[in-house]
Amino acid sequence: MLTFWIVVAANTSFILLYTTGQTAFGWLLLVSLPLFVIGLCDKFQPHHSILRNYPIIGHMRWLVESVRPYFRQYLIEGETEGSPIHRMYRSIVYQRAKQSLDTNPFGTKVDTERVGYEWLGHSLAAKFGCLDDKNLTTKIGNKQCKRPYKASLFNISAMSFGALSDNAVMALNKGAKLGGFYQNTGEGGLTPYHLKHGGDLVWQIGTGYFGCRDDSGNFDSEAFAKKASNSAVKMIEVKLSQGAKPSHGGILPKEKLTEEIARFRQVATDKNVVSPPSHSVFNDPMGLLQFVKRLRELSGGKPIGIKLCIGRCSEFFAIAKAMNETQIYPDFITIDGGEGGTGAAPLEFSNSIGMPLRDAIVFVDNTLTGMGFRKHVKIIASGKLFTAFHIVRILALGADLCNSARGMMFAIGCVQSLSCNTNRCPTGVATQDKRLSRGLVVTDKAERVYHYHAATLHATAELLSAAALNSTEEIQRGHIYRRMADYSIKSLADIYPRPAHRDYLEGNVPEALSSDFSSANTMSF
Repeated sequence: MLTFWIVVAANTSFILLYTTGQTAFGWLLLVSLPLFVIGLCDKFQPHHSILRNYPIIGHMRWLVESVRPYFRQYLIEGETEGSPIHRMYRSIVYQRAKQSLDTNPFGTKVDTERVGYEWLGHSLAAKFGCLDDKNLTTKIGNKQCKRPYKASLFNISAMSFGALSDNAVMALNKGAKLGGFYQNTGEGGLTPYHLKHGGDLVWQIGTGYFGCRDDSGNFDSEAFAKKASNSAVKMIEVKLSQGAKPSHGGILPKEKLTEEIARFRQVATDKNVVSPPSHSVFNDPMGLLQFVKRLRELSGGKPIGIKLCIGRCSEFFAIAKAMNETQIYPDFITIDGGEGGTGAAPLEFSNSIGMPLRDAIVFVDNTLTGMGFRKHVKIIASGKLFTAFHIVRILALGADLCNSARGMMFAIGCVQSLSCNTNRCPTGVATQDKRLSRGLVVTDKAERVYHYHAATLHATAELLSAAALNSTEEIQRGHIYRRMADYSIKSLADIYPRPAHRDYLEGNVPEALSSDFSSANTMSF
């Protein structure tokens, strides 16, 4: 309040001096008069108590709050701090993407005595050089698939054009082309930016059927077949839910919706684009598998998979039982952890819905093994995977390969400014503002994506070799150890026992899951 009256007094004095011939004081009015107007507006506006009680100076609260994340990130947080991604992991992505020094001096910075600390059990018979990191691949496609695909162990997770800028999409795709790995289009549709540089693509079909929908928003089989025939499309993924906002549907804020995006998605431009929380083509596990079969036929036999975040265990059991009844198997299942990222999601959905990735991978791997058809279905893990150890650990738990979204975003320049939902991303990655996206140079950032991918796979090969493993198929849960709450040490094999082949079909379902398994119904989710 005092500041406001000081400004009033100053304005009064400057006006009196100016009217008495002291013209030099007129220039000071250019500063004091706007402050007076601001203070007057603050004093009488009804919305903010702080501004009414402290006109003018009260604006400092919003100023400091707006720069707080940047001050914290650059001046305060330590190597093992930072949210949602630790600085240590952001740094290793930047270093590998830029081909700068990525070794660690003076020892580890992590607390090896903390509960939950995990490590890989190495071997005294290490076999360095026995693995070619360029050939860390896995074949996706069971006997029902006519055109299987050899996928890299590490790929670009689902991110739509709309959530990302055109230059970001093109940089990722060109990087995928250089490195021989795939880019998932996200549910926003197959766009010219995904196709320009010829990188391998996984075309994701979400509940909005963007890119293959009719005027009413229903699935259009002719439009799907035409786009699925594109040689760049190697696999198709049916998205049931995602980790950051499971059972909510996707959200593209209208602030980021351009005429171009609306044209690609076939939607209106005057409101948020919200994908429905569930599909209209099917409403039960049997229908889902029939849709998988239909897409496989329409695509000419390409691998078809599903993506979901695990919620109720009974619902995934229902899908597994439907597989057993119909003998229709998706070629892959992508598991998104509840900790997965997104451009925009309600707080409660991000924080408190969805099974975390590691638990979900174990659950799905155990289910497919216990049902007897694990060999038919590849498991893809997606959620906070940045380093070689992250990859090796998730493979040990049961995944066959990995996707990373935020890791690849860091590679093209993301600085975790947490402005993805505002259209003001300062690095031009998650924005539709052409002024900002121009700052992202496609050729430079594509090289960084390529280098990050290559360096991470090289580090993965070194870790596997250190454990005397000859291939990714040999990594088991027993290779990873964890410090428990009582400070004992257990392997992940002890923590997460794996069932024997067909155990569940023979009635040997773990007691903790028996109720979910018995209640699972193939005719209902």
